[in-house]
Amino acid sequence: MDAFRIVGGHPLRGTVKVSGSKNAALPILFSSLLGGNFTLRNVPCLRDVQTTLSLLKQLGVATESLGEKKPSPSKGKHLPAGQGQEWTGLFSISDQGGAEYEAPYDLVRTMRASVLCLGPLLARKRRARVSLPGGCLIGARPIDIHLKSFEKMGARITIHHGYIDAETKGLKGSEIILPYPTVTGTENILMAAVLARGTTTIQNAAKEPEVIDLANFLLARGAKIKGAGTSSITIEGVTDLHDTEYAIMFDRIEAGTFLVGAALLGDRVRIEGVDPSRITSILRVLLNMGAEPIMEGDTITLGAIANPVGTSLRTLPYPGFPTDMQAQILPLMAISKGASSVIETVFENRFTHVMEMNRMGADIEIHGSQAIVRGGSRLEGATVMASDLRASAGLVLAGLVAEGETEIKRVYHIDRGYEAIEKKLESLGARIKRIQEDLP
Repeated sequence: MDAFRIVGGHPLRGTVKVSGSKNAALPILFSSLLGGNFTLRNVPCLRDVQTTLSLLKQLGVATESLGEKKPSPSKGKHLPAGQGQEWTGLFSISDQGGAEYEAPYDLVRTMRASVLCLGPLLARKRRARVSLPGGCLIGARPIDIHLKSFEKMGARITIHHGYIDAETKGLKGSEIILPYPTVTGTENILMAAVLARGTTTIQNAAKEPEVIDLANFLLARGAKIKGAGTSSITIEGVTDLHDTEYAIMFDRIEAGTFLVGAALLGDRVRIEGVDPSRITSILRVLLNMGAEPIMEGDTITLGAIANPVGTSLRTLPYPGFPTDMQAQILPLMAISKGASSVIETVFENRFTHVMEMNRMGADIEIHGSQAIVRGGSRLEGATVMASDLRASAGLVLAGLVAEGETEIKRVYHIDRGYEAIEKKLESLGARIKRIQEDLP
């Protein structure tokens, strides 16, 4: 099992390019189950993407890497069949029109986003059998909202032996009112509605840029969608989709992670391939703490904050501060002057990284859904355990700024959502290596 070994305190300088978004790539890839062919650019090399490609292959979708190939950050050991030891961000995707409709446990268990195959399978094949999903242990993310919405659109759903069985004689448009703006729920319903008969409206829809990216991609394929990016989305069903070529948007969370790294240790870090208007909540928090970012086109340049000050924030659905950046901001809060607080409103059980950061010298107390950070700490290297994807990134940032050596175990979590993060940090001057940790 891999681990990261980090020697902290080394300044970061240079240029880093942000990869394509995991949270945009996965629903777009799952939309291939709606049929037809397309070409995708800027597909990130991530474990969750590789799992998705394997699942799609089992469901009858063919994928072929195109263009100039490069070595895979994971050295091929996690790549789907046929990809060898190379990866390219350019893929040809083609639904072969088979009768497959089952997403098995051995693939779905590792990734909650696998539930996104439900909507397109029901829309096109009128049947789906999907194992209840797994993924990071960051609280209950129930899919009952998805299932009730599909029932309202004409699906019959049962759950037994750990599987969701759904079938329909044909989905029909309906008004769906979400109890809260769930991202995967909005995306799943959106994909199902594209081929449904009549008109579907999604009220209280998620506004995240990744939802907009999915809608823009489907629009490019001939779907009829209005209102993506607002709380009310209207979809008029079509009979089929046509071919297109599309580039996946940048990863907002990876961009935010490098911004915090630059605020901690940056000599001068230039982050390329971003849209600053999509990460204003992250930039606002860094500005409040004393950062002075320079924004030019699709680049942001940032150096270390000389005297960071504490701040308070609340995680919220977009355009609020993203829950996926909560763990990464804590190391900066820990070394800042004064107290900070973080109120987590999106997921419960998302402070599992706090105990590990406290082992490194942070002074953080948890009171229900709130973390109180007493600043001015001097972080020290330690052996710590990653509990989920974003917790891993937070511990990496803590290790970069800590004195001495940090070893982070179970970094397979970070491979789910960051493309070769250790190589990118190394290119900026960080002392970080991937190692094979000793097992008992």
